[in-house]
Amino acid sequence: MWYANLTSFYAAAAAFITDSAGKVLLVKPTYRDHWAFPGGYVDEGEYPHDACAREIREELGFAVGVGELLVIDWAPPAGQRPRPIISFTFDCESITSLDGLDLPGQELEDAAFFPRQEAEQRLPGNVAPRIHAAMLARDRRAPMYLAGGSGVARYFR
Repeated sequence: MWYANLTSFYAAAAAFITDSAGKVLLVKPTYRDHWAFPGGYVDEGEYPHDACAREIREELGFAVGVGELLVIDWAPPAGQRPRPIISFTFDCESITSLDGLDLPGQELEDAAFFPRQEAEQRLPGNVAPRIHAAMLARDRRAPMYLAGGSGVARYFR
């Protein structure tokens, strides 16, 4: 009974992937007007880092190593999403090119690397702060916590 009264939320996992010049990899879903990090929702019983690896295989057609947690972002219910969402962004390091990319045409129409500012402009305003937070977390080797895209970040240590 007690558990039934607790708040429930959705969980998502995303990959922070850059190229050798530090440009950020984003994907363009067919069902959204904006670009996104590669990733998706965590399935029931699945660990977030495993969801990240699975989503990369499904979306990009190749495997990447899922490294350290870079960013945790909590967002309140919005639009048609009736519950809060917690987004986990993992360091999936750098890749040299998108050669051999195999996009699922029914889900993604494009994938490309963008300089930081251009990537931030292509993301929704509440998601864009994750780029700067991920870069700082990667450099400092300390995950960051964001609250609903506020841009206010706190380090974990």
